[in-house]
Amino acid sequence: MLEEIAIENLGVIEVARVPLATGLTVITGETGAGKTMVLTALGLLMGGKADAGAVRPGASGAVVEGRVHVADRPEVARRVDEAGGEVDDDGTVVVLRTVAAGGRSRAHLGGRSVPQGVLAEIADDLVTVHGQADQLRLRTPAKQRDALDAFAGHAHLGELAAYRAAWAERAGLLTEIDDLVARASERAREAELLRLGLAEVERVDPQPGEDADLTALVARLGNAEQLRVAAQQAHDAVAGDDVEVVGSAVEAVERARHALEAVAGDDPALGGYASRLAEAGYLLADVATELSAYTDDLQADPAGLETAHARLAELTALTRSYGETIDDVLRWASEAGLRLLDLDDGGERLESMRQRTAELDERLADAAARLTVTRRTAADALAAAVTDELAGLAMSGARLVVDVAPAPEPGPWGADQVAFLLEPHPGAPARPLGKGASGGELSRVMLAVEVALATARVEESDAASGASAPLPTFVFDEVDAGVGGRAAVEVGRRLASLARNTQVVVVTHLAQVAAFGDAHLVVTKSRGDEGDENDGAGARGATVTGVRAVADDERVRELARMLSGQEESATARQHAVELLESSTVGR
Repeated sequence: MLEEIAIENLGVIEVARVPLATGLTVITGETGAGKTMVLTALGLLMGGKADAGAVRPGASGAVVEGRVHVADRPEVARRVDEAGGEVDDDGTVVVLRTVAAGGRSRAHLGGRSVPQGVLAEIADDLVTVHGQADQLRLRTPAKQRDALDAFAGHAHLGELAAYRAAWAERAGLLTEIDDLVARASERAREAELLRLGLAEVERVDPQPGEDADLTALVARLGNAEQLRVAAQQAHDAVAGDDVEVVGSAVEAVERARHALEAVAGDDPALGGYASRLAEAGYLLADVATELSAYTDDLQADPAGLETAHARLAELTALTRSYGETIDDVLRWASEAGLRLLDLDDGGERLESMRQRTAELDERLADAAARLTVTRRTAADALAAAVTDELAGLAMSGARLVVDVAPAPEPGPWGADQVAFLLEPHPGAPARPLGKGASGGELSRVMLAVEVALATARVEESDAASGASAPLPTFVFDEVDAGVGGRAAVEVGRRLASLARNTQVVVVTHLAQVAAFGDAHLVVTKSRGDEGDENDGAGARGATVTGVRAVADDERVRELARMLSGQEESATARQHAVELLESSTVGR
């Protein structure tokens, strides 16, 4: 619901604040006062195209700010969040639009700059505008089909949701089938390459860590003599018999131990050192023994070295193709085996998907037939309801025809195409809405359709336990064009009826319609009589437009002005009072 619109320097409006309440808000004013600027401001807030020509002469730019209550519209709140904006704690969001005199336009949503298109997206859920040349709802066959589906009720919508789910599953399957068929040769090539690779790995039969072990073995066999010499030298130093001067390490440690043990009785500390030297001697003896065994085992093995080189070459060939190490190769082989199973299963999976598609085709055909039946039933009911409404809107004899015909091909909506046609008088051919009807007639048809849809939604909501989705704010511009008298009263009554279930804003020039408003706003204009001529918008002689709410006597005066052009006329004022009283009773 729109709570308020603030306007600065837009057209003839210098500064205006337009409060919008629940129910029916009527906007009136003399011709040229700037009523259309209020709708222009609303259009900007809802993502409409910006026109630099709408900026007030002398101003650097125009600003329109609106506050919208979105607590009952989670989809709008979610879109605000996705855009980076914030919804206030009271469930409202601020929408801002600026238009520079040079033509540049900026949009803000919930305190965050957003593309103009984002405002247009949320507008679809928030506002529906019906104007003389701007019918934004039900103007396309798709929107008309959606409106008929909504009129058909929750059971129909549930059936439609199930149909769409099945349609989406079928579409996904067809995409997969097309992919499998188109990539059949590619999948075959991939499978063949995997088989060759797995066969090569199986032939070589690498073991985990084998490449590292072979690399160490090759290094050992390739340098056997150097390793033997180094080991022998180490052995001799530790325990050899032919060590110059000092002897071997074992002998030196043994001599030191004996020397300390000889005097340990005089100082126990030296006995501790002797024990540690004994341990060192044991360790040196072990090392000497192992070094001796190492040199005995280390023999030149040209054949073994050649074999190791050949095996390492085989493993290297694998790592060049399938990984940096043999462990990587084994990991690739495991994954390749699973992928090959998946590729080999393609034929069976393709057949399974085709069978499932055939099942869905049968289910969709049956569901589409049921949707057609309920749509045609709802089409007759909607056409009758709208035709009844038209009779009271100065369009007696006019008839709405809701045509449900087979679509060229089924789609996610079913197998029907829907068209709203207007038969302006008996015997006249039924033509699509917007063709052959004046702007005023088209607005009244839209009003009749909206009233019928809203009434059906409310009636079904009352009959069911769950609440229906909230209706958008409806804005009607000059919906009463070309009518008067009793027909004008009926227009007002229907607007009031629609406003019982949602917010309605109407720009009108008829007192009979304005009398039904729950809130009444008057757009006034005057000419500045003070100030310097170069002061801009407020200069002498400049037109200044404002918006004010009227009630009680002020409202009677405004209705009198609309009736006779003489707001102080006693007769007109009496008539205005009667209109207000009868509108209250008439609801």
